[in-house]
Amino acid sequence: MKNVVTAITEHGNAQDFAGLSLPDSFKAVTIHKDETEMFSGLASKEKDPRKSLHIDTVPFPELAPGEALIAVMASSINYNTVWTSIFEPVSTFGFLERYGKTHEDAKRHDLPYHIIGSDASGVVLRVGPGVNTWKPGDRIVAHCLSVELESPLGHNDTMLDPEQRIWGFETNFGGLAEFAIVKANQLLPKPEHLTWEEAATPGLVNSTAYRQLVSRNGAGMKQGDVVLIWGATGGLGSYATQYALNGGAIPVCVVSSPEKAEICRKMGAELVIDRSVEGYKFWKDDATQDPKEWKRLGNKIRELTGGDDADIVFEHPGRETFGASVYVARKGGTIVTCASTSGFMHEYDNRYLWMNLKSIVGSHFANYREAYEANRLIAKGLVHPTLSKTFTLEESGQAAYEVHHNLHQGKVAVLALAEEPGLGVTNPELRAKHIDAINRFRQD
Repeated sequence: MKNVVTAITEHGNAQDFAGLSLPDSFKAVTIHKDETEMFSGLASKEKDPRKSLHIDTVPFPELAPGEALIAVMASSINYNTVWTSIFEPVSTFGFLERYGKTHEDAKRHDLPYHIIGSDASGVVLRVGPGVNTWKPGDRIVAHCLSVELESPLGHNDTMLDPEQRIWGFETNFGGLAEFAIVKANQLLPKPEHLTWEEAATPGLVNSTAYRQLVSRNGAGMKQGDVVLIWGATGGLGSYATQYALNGGAIPVCVVSSPEKAEICRKMGAELVIDRSVEGYKFWKDDATQDPKEWKRLGNKIRELTGGDDADIVFEHPGRETFGASVYVARKGGTIVTCASTSGFMHEYDNRYLWMNLKSIVGSHFANYREAYEANRLIAKGLVHPTLSKTFTLEESGQAAYEVHHNLHQGKVAVLALAEEPGLGVTNPELRAKHIDAINRFRQD
C-alpha cells in the first residue's frame, strides 16, 4: 500500500497513478453471511457491532464499465452501518443476492462477506470503460447513490430509478476499506480545505439533509419557516441546522444534553429545546402514547417562537417521536422523514393530519444533482463538516457501537489509507478562514 499512499502524498499525476502496481488484496470492514443470526432474540440496543464487524483481507473485485477504483483515505460511520452490523431490519445479504441476479457484472456483489460503508474520501486509481469525466489521480469524495439509469422512471429524479441502491449498504465494495468500487456518477470533487477525514464525513448525511429540507423533492424550505429539528447536533440534524440558518429559516433545535444545546448555539441557532431538561415522555408504555406530552412540546415551540408552530418538522427518530411530530406541525405544515432510528412502525393520531391538511413527505438520500449541490456548499465553506471523533479502520466496531448508542455528536470518521489525521488539505487559506466552524464539533 505504501506506493499508493506515497503517490497520493506527493500529488502524482494521472500517468503516475495509472501505472501504480496494486497489491493482490486489501483490508476491509466486513460482516459475514454465516453470522446473520448471531444476535437473534436480543433487543436492538443489546446487539453489539464490535462482535459482528470484522477486519478481513479481501481480493480486489473486477472493475466494470462505468466504474472507478478508488484508494480510500478515510470513511465514516452512518446509521446504515449500524443497521448492517446488527442485521436490522433485515440482513443486507438479501440485497446482495437480489442485486447479483440483475446482470452479469452484479454477480460480483453476491459474496459470503459484505464490505460495508457509504462514505469515502480518496483518490481515483483506475477507471473502467466509458468513464470520461474522471481520471486517475483525481481527489474525490464519493456519495452513496448507486443507480443503473436504464429505466425511464429515474430520469427526472434518479432516486426513483427502479434499480436505485445505497452503495455499501445495498451493494458490496463499500467505503470502510482501503480500496472501494464506485460508479463514476458517485464521484464529486474533494473540498480542498478539508482533511481526508473531514471530507469523508458529510457525504451521506449532508446530501440527505439537503434533499429532505431544501430540495423541491423534500420540504422545499423557504425563508422564515420555523423548522423543528430532532437530534440537531447529530449526523443529520447538524446539517439540517446549518441549512435552516443559511436559508433564512428559524430552526428549533431539539437535543439531549446541555453540551449539545451549546453546540447549537455556537452554530448560530437561538431556539433550543433540551430534552434532558424538559423530560418529555411521549410514550406511557410500549403501546400507548401520551398526547399531553405532544401538547407540552407544542407549547414549548410556541413559547420559543413567539406563538408560531413548526412549518416543517425534520423527522428521523421515527417511532419515538413521530406522533409528536405530526401533532406539533402547523396547519398545512410538513413532516418530512428520512429514517426511523428508534423504530420503523410509526403511530400517530391521523385526525391531526387530515383535519389540519398536513403532509408527510418521505425523503431518501439524494440524486446526483442534489449531492453535487450539497458538496459544492461544503467546498465553498458555506456548510461545514461536523466531525467529532476519528477512529482507525481496526476500531470501526467501536465507532459503530458509539453511533448505535448515541455516544457521539455530529459524525465520526474512520481512517483507511490515511496514516494519521490532519492530512489532505490543499487550500490552507480557505481552511484558516473557517477553522473555528470546522472544529466546533471536535471531541478528539
